[in-house]
Amino acid sequence: MRRWRHRTHLAGLVAALAAACGPAARRPDGPVTVVDAAGRTVSLAAPAQRVVSLLPSFTELLFAIGAGERLVGRTAWCDYPPAVRAVPNMGDGIPPNVELVASRRPDLVVLYHSGPNVAAARQLEQLGIAAVLVDLNLLEDLGSAARVLGRLTGRPGAGDSLAASLDSVARAPLPAPITSLAFVVWDNPPIVIGAGSYLDRLAALAGARNVFHDLAAPSAQVSLEAIAQRDPHFVAVLDDPAGEPAFAGRPEWRAVRAVRERLFLKLAGGLFGRPGPRAAEAVRRLRSLIEAAL
Repeated sequence: MRRWRHRTHLAGLVAALAAACGPAARRPDGPVTVVDAAGRTVSLAAPAQRVVSLLPSFTELLFAIGAGERLVGRTAWCDYPPAVRAVPNMGDGIPPNVELVASRRPDLVVLYHSGPNVAAARQLEQLGIAAVLVDLNLLEDLGSAARVLGRLTGRPGAGDSLAASLDSVARAPLPAPITSLAFVVWDNPPIVIGAGSYLDRLAALAGARNVFHDLAAPSAQVSLEAIAQRDPHFVAVLDDPAGEPAFAGRPEWRAVRAVRERLFLKLAGGLFGRPGPRAAEAVRRLRSLIEAAL
């Protein structure tokens, strides 16, 4: 019964997100002004028509609100939806190649809020190109990002609708945990995911307790002994090939019971490695992987 209630709840979240991507209000034609994550006022004379997105999460959000056709540049890591592969590649994105970005003649560049990108935003402004810095680290940040992008692209109705659905995912009550896990994102030295991360919240919504939830940082270096002592039932890894992660064959990692017993959850990086409009799908997929492995 508990499992059925959890699946019904997740189905509702997925349906809400699907509804948010439907028809939206007409694009307004007037000036647009927002205050970005760095406290900068970003003003456009009209909604952006040529957008460069320098984070895969932003790219997915732009497509989800119906502004994907405005993209004239994206990062090498932007791979969803598949249509984005036809958009010119601007490289890694952090920090961006300002000259290459400018060559696409954008009227808006969307950047992740980080030190190098603050400097890049200033350079773009000196070239007469509007740049907005957006925070996107947590599930709770997605709604705000969707609203900002909706306004800047003249899709405020779609942005607000998607934001409301993403906010509902973020505020969803947590189910009772049915297992525990540790996210290992690097093996030498071991780096794990802590509470200040998108993945930590996804795990909790899927019914898994992150054994490093007490770490406030998004990620942290820990010892192998610490992982072994906390004894997660599963070790979750991102974007590993079909086989086991490379560290599974190293003798020192056998101190971790989940590694000895080959209890790995292999998570697709494109879905789990970035906050985005497919958050509810990621929760559902993780729950399914856990239930299949228990």
